[in-house]
Amino acid sequence: MAAAATHRIRAAVIGTGAIVTGSHLPALRDHADRVDLVAAVDVATDRLDAFRATAAEGGTFDVTGYTEVAAMLAAERPDLVLIGTPPSLHREQTVAALRSGAWVLCEKPLCLTLAEYDEIAAAENEAGGPYASVVFQHRYGSGAVHARELLAEGALGRPLVAHCQTTWHRDTAYYAVPWRGRWETEGGGPSMGHGIHQMDLLLHLLGDWTEVRGMAGRLVHQVESEDVSTALVRFADGAMATVVNSVLSPDEVSRIRIDCADATVELTHLYGHRNDDWVYTPAPHVREDTARHRRWRTPAADLPSSHGAQLSGLLDAMRDGVRPPGSGADARRTLEFIAALYKAAFTGQPVRAGEIAPGDPYYAAMHGDHPEWAPKAATATTKES
Repeated sequence: MAAAATHRIRAAVIGTGAIVTGSHLPALRDHADRVDLVAAVDVATDRLDAFRATAAEGGTFDVTGYTEVAAMLAAERPDLVLIGTPPSLHREQTVAALRSGAWVLCEKPLCLTLAEYDEIAAAENEAGGPYASVVFQHRYGSGAVHARELLAEGALGRPLVAHCQTTWHRDTAYYAVPWRGRWETEGGGPSMGHGIHQMDLLLHLLGDWTEVRGMAGRLVHQVESEDVSTALVRFADGAMATVVNSVLSPDEVSRIRIDCADATVELTHLYGHRNDDWVYTPAPHVREDTARHRRWRTPAADLPSSHGAQLSGLLDAMRDGVRPPGSGADARRTLEFIAALYKAAFTGQPVRAGEIAPGDPYYAAMHGDHPEWAPKAATATTKES
């Protein structure tokens, strides 16, 4: 157990771009009764200055700016570090923060490979207290909490069939950003950078997966990674699911549907959900059971999924000195699932949970050095086309 935080939390952000300014800063403002944002790091001084000015509005936060992570950690010794930089920087910055004694809340993906994840876990152990948590904010809205409680207690009957869909649209201009679409800097395509939220929520609701079969394609964009992937999944309790991740879909939607023995629960949204986005449909044999229907209703209090909702849980964990949600083996399960999806898609073979271990090429790289998907193969294909 980590040491409990018995004082106001001193926080710092690394990266001051859109995700930090638009999502992390409002979350910190929502918890200004518990947190002081004292520092920010960015290599772009104009962006850093703009963020500091925004953070100071209303007299909320007086933020000191830095251009180097190490200098900030040494000078400020923050209790909590929030990371919103490109994915290739996450492992290094997370490990540095942990070693300085800070807890971490890092944007997804926490890192690019299972090997990197295990390096972060080792840094947690060495630090002897602080933990690193990944942003999976869709778990934390009141609708998701309620659905998970219903599934866990069997109120909907046994889960049988599920569908998980992240069908979004990204154009060529989106991939003009240098780090996007490259294994070395993004870790993958929509499976890593877009669908990871819905897949994490699916696993959060249904529990451990046991087997994945997959397909992936590079159908439109000239990138190293995929622009569409699909998977068939078997869960430990026997439930089966389909998963689709796409950046080729003009009609954008994020959706999870779980058909249970007594009811279907379905979530339809895009980038975040509220209680009204969750719908429960009874099976024919329980349509007249109004008492059960009342139990299924989403709670009166509506807490949308958000960075603020997740930050609340993290601050509670810091207060109590316990591992926060969205960390450790729980978050690793999602990354392992994505690695398995890639391995299954690229090899054409089913992949089972626990199979990707040190020595497996998909442990060290999501592309697994596959001759048709490794960076050198993608580069050669682009030059030939």
